[in-house]
Amino acid sequence: MGQKPKVAFICVHNSCRSQIAEALGKYLASDVFESYSAGTETVPQINQDAVRLIKQLYGIDMEQTQYSKLLNELPPVDIVITMGCNVACPYLPCKHREDWGLDDPSGSGDAAFIQTIKQIYNNVLNLKNRLQMGDKGIERHHTSEEL
Repeated sequence: MGQKPKVAFICVHNSCRSQIAEALGKYLASDVFESYSAGTETVPQINQDAVRLIKQLYGIDMEQTQYSKLLNELPPVDIVITMGCNVACPYLPCKHREDWGLDDPSGSGDAAFIQTIKQIYNNVLNLKNRLQMGDKGIERHHTSEEL
């Protein structure tokens, strides 16, 4: 088997959703793909509500292994997952791209964060399953605009 595909979870600030996705990707699917996250802008620290809840729910301390990064700090990637940037999602060259269309829970209560975390958790597992099925599993999830 070849190298594991590299997956980049991206959004504008790389402070919340993409960081959660990177952490859960490493936690749930490191046997299938490598997880990275980045944005077009950076912030001084990862969203503290996200850090607290990911630690509480999964025992993962995102601040130990992750920080806000720019797109140009990533290695070449195979798959780009945008989080739902609304205005303009960052662009990275890749073999496959999809948008998860997630609302940013920043500034909301824990319930909104937990809902977003659960969506990301399920989406990461879905991506892992599709990758385990081989390239055809990914190809079936292209939108008509991407074909």
